Amino acid sequence: MVRAAIDRVFERRLAALVNSRASGVLAGGKRGLERETLRVTPRGRVSSHGHPQALGATLTNPHITTDYSESLLELVTPTFTDNAALLQYLSDLHHFVYPHLDDELLWAASMPGEIAGEHEVPIARYGRSHRGKFKEVYRRGLQTRYGGLMQAIAGAHFNFSFPAQFWPLWAEVCEARQADAAFMSRAYFDLLRNFRRHGWLVLYLFGNSPALCRSFMQDRSDPELQPLDASTLHLPYATSLRMSDLGYRNRNQAGFEVSLNALEEYLRDLRRATHTLHPPFAALGVLVDGEYRQLNANVLQIDNEFYSSIRPKRVPGVGESQSTALARGGVEYVEVRSLDLCAFEPTGACADQLHIVEALLAQCLLRESPPIGATEREELEHNQLQVARRGRTPGLMLKRDGRAVSLQDWAAELLDGLQGVCELLDRGDSARRYQGALARQQTKLVEPELTPSARLLREVKLAGGNFAAWTCAISAQHRSRLQSSAGHAPALQQQFAAQAAESLIEQAVIERADRGSFADYLHRTLGPDVA
Repeated sequence: MVRAAIDRVFERRLAALVNSRASGVLAGGKRGLERETLRVTPRGRVSSHGHPQALGATLTNPHITTDYSESLLELVTPTFTDNAALLQYLSDLHHFVYPHLDDELLWAASMPGEIAGEHEVPIARYGRSHRGKFKEVYRRGLQTRYGGLMQAIAGAHFNFSFPAQFWPLWAEVCEARQADAAFMSRAYFDLLRNFRRHGWLVLYLFGNSPALCRSFMQDRSDPELQPLDASTLHLPYATSLRMSDLGYRNRNQAGFEVSLNALEEYLRDLRRATHTLHPPFAALGVLVDGEYRQLNANVLQIDNEFYSSIRPKRVPGVGESQSTALARGGVEYVEVRSLDLCAFEPTGACADQLHIVEALLAQCLLRESPPIGATEREELEHNQLQVARRGRTPGLMLKRDGRAVSLQDWAAELLDGLQGVCELLDRGDSARRYQGALARQQTKLVEPELTPSARLLREVKLAGGNFAAWTCAISAQHRSRLQSSAGHAPALQQQFAAQAAESLIEQAVIERADRGSFADYLHRTLGPDVA
């Protein structure tokens, strides 16, 4: 009864948008992409070389930086209103980067190749400034707390906000007085909760990490992992080990919970985590023999340490934390963090992936979204883990409202609900890109072998069963394909070169402007009750 009522609300809201006079009410939302990728040698080992100077300063270059490791490149696009333009820009970035890598490759997969130990994953460096040291010490803290190998995992983050013309109409549909910042934040939190409920669909459709190198496990073991060859382990029906308890999610983050029921509750829980001492982390030490091992010994060093498959975001001002920015202006966009790299695409991302995630975000906003309680939270954790580890298992059952439900039935229901959303997004587009992408995903329900995770396992097996060797070979193919492809605007390549040079100058200016000690900087940045 409850589920049927929720479906009627969704259908009524969707009909209101369809029947509105506003043309393309859902089209034109802002979107951006952050693609992480390891720089590796031609034999697939993590590069020991520093970040190439020709790519600029990682502290100040807005489009080419690093994540955890000096070798973990991060390519960041500006925002676009169209996925095709976004992907073209990302391709242009790759085209600029490759000539400056000598013989190195960009690792195509989310899970890393053969790694002997943490010493092979160098922590990123950001120069001599206090700001740069802050970023480096934060990463040292991640290594100290959770280990460095997990930080070598790569993914793609999709940032999205709805178009400005959508909000007044949505306020009218919801019978709200005005489409102000508070209303938009409540709507985005409706979306966040429903994405937590339905985001497992992204793992099934686009998960691309069903195998890993035995070296990644180090001293850990998992009785369900099966060998493909002497150096490769896998789960036969896995979709995304990256998003399972073997990947990012094995942090556990001291067992704390962050509410998605309201912005105020979310910020309250994050503040509690960043201001509460965690004795096991304190035992690791903060300032040891004159060197910082972590920024502090709290549950979270900073709010960015909190990992979730989706997060509310706002562009912060200078020196402003993400939480402070959200408290000041409310939610501006959402960041989807559950996308594995598409190993079959040179840029790690594909149009179908972005089209469907955008449509799913719209559906999550349109659906009724009650608060998430403790019981449901356990169901959501169970569902994500099940789909990540065994999502293609025939007859797999998930949990919904205290009852067992078939993944296939639930996924079919969600994809059916996307039809009207995709039609709205395709208004005025004769190519019907969203509806075409949807049709291809519906086929994956009937034929799970068409999913990226099944394809990757199939191709690795055909190549002999060695995941690292297969990934190294396809990474080399991607490099050749990118270098031989045409259509990369010379003016944009010159712009990338100019930005890289300017970023080096900007970093030098920041370093010269530093005053006081790093400890003083920590107190100013984190506050005396945190640092």
